[in-house]
Amino acid sequence: MTINPVLKPVSQITLSPGSVVTIPNISWLEFESILQELGEKRRTRIAYSNSTLEIMVPLPEHERPKDLISDIVKILLKSAGRRYEPFGSTTFKREGAAGVEPDACFYILNYQRMINRRRLLPDDPPPDFAIETDVTSKTKIDAYKIIGVPEVWVYDSGRLRIYLLQDGEYVESDISPNFPEIAIAQLIPTAVERALQVGSCQALEEFESAILSVGVAPVGAGNAYG
Repeated sequence: MTINPVLKPVSQITLSPGSVVTIPNISWLEFESILQELGEKRRTRIAYSNSTLEIMVPLPEHERPKDLISDIVKILLKSAGRRYEPFGSTTFKREGAAGVEPDACFYILNYQRMINRRRLLPDDPPPDFAIETDVTSKTKIDAYKIIGVPEVWVYDSGRLRIYLLQDGEYVESDISPNFPEIAIAQLIPTAVERALQVGSCQALEEFESAILSVGVAPVGAGNAYG
């Protein structure tokens, strides 16, 4: 008896929050077809590299830190007088090789070039850094490397890790080149914990007030962020 494989559109697969589905041996054309099938308005995020596709559904508790960290980045950039363009969970691709959707990301050096972008062009640069608020898989890290994102922040279980792309590989660093005078790895977890205590709005207000008063991250300044 011949058993025929069951073919079902990926979009009809129901995934619960926190789920990850890994599909090997996916060609680039198949990846593009799946992206089109899934559409843009969805809960899932994807990562594709080395012919492997991952489809992930974020947990609700990972969304709050992502939003808070993004807001902190905006405050820091604003206080330093630096322009930027946030690109959220945009799908970034390297034709024929990789695709990834960050939890959040920012253009700083190339912000002006990206101001009017409604859709990414093949020759657009990668964002200056991306933010992830969960354990990041090898598929996702490889996708970031192939696309060439120079800096990736991974926040997980109360810790922030900063990864810098050097000679084609990510190396963990204590310092962010985008904020070299600020102890980002200590500041972010403190701010997230503060938000859990008093709420995001108050935590951000306190943080912005401290930044404006001292002009640098208030690490060790004897307040809620020290």
